[in-house]
Amino acid sequence: MSRRRYVARGVPGGYRIWDNRGRRWWGDHYELCPDDLLAELNGVADHGRITALLKRYRALKR
Repeated sequence: MSRRRYVARGVPGGYRIWDNRGRRWWGDHYELCPDDLLAELNGVADHGRITALLKRYRALKR
């Protein structure tokens, strides 16, 4: 089993996505753990699906 590139890490107030290869934070701050977004990033990485998931998580923040 290979090491995952993107992982969710707990930060004060929620979660952020850590990029292991780039060694930096990716995306926004999330209140809930973005499990389906992580699965898409580490899996097929379909651009359209990632964009839809990002829009969904941004709408949850409002």
